[in-house]
Amino acid sequence: MQPLYDTSAPKKATNLSVNSDLLLRIKDMDINISATLEKALITELKKAEAERWAKENKKAIKKYNEFIEEHGCFGDEFRSF
Repeated sequence: MQPLYDTSAPKKATNLSVNSDLLLRIKDMDINISATLEKALITELKKAEAERWAKENKKAIKKYNEFIEEHGCFGDEFRSF
């Protein structure tokens, strides 16, 4: 499976706008903002990639499901459940 992104790429500074009270509370709790943001971005990237994949493969998935409906799943005759 191909990686989602290059985990060895260097870090890059960026400017963000964040609710000031939220930022204060996060700092008070010693939460690592960069690590938390990276985790959230990875989650969003995974979701977006999955949606993109499903959209790109919609026709093939539909055809596969139609085939299974008509012919059954390979190995059905060997199932014991």
